[in-house]
Amino acid sequence: MHSGGRDEILGTPYSDLDLVVFHEGTGVVEPEAIWDDPQWVEWRGGHAHQFRTA
Repeated sequence: MHSGGRDEILGTPYSDLDLVVFHEGTGVVEPEAIWDDPQWVEWRGGHAHQFRTA
């Protein structure tokens, strides 16, 4: 998330539901529509929508 002139990591998602919660918490109305947009979501350590447990 970009806020106050800086980037902030909202957390580490472990499912698509986690992404919904993170984005809805920032006011995004349709989070699923932005998941594949690299300006909104940076997928790290694997492909989009593939999660690993910690």
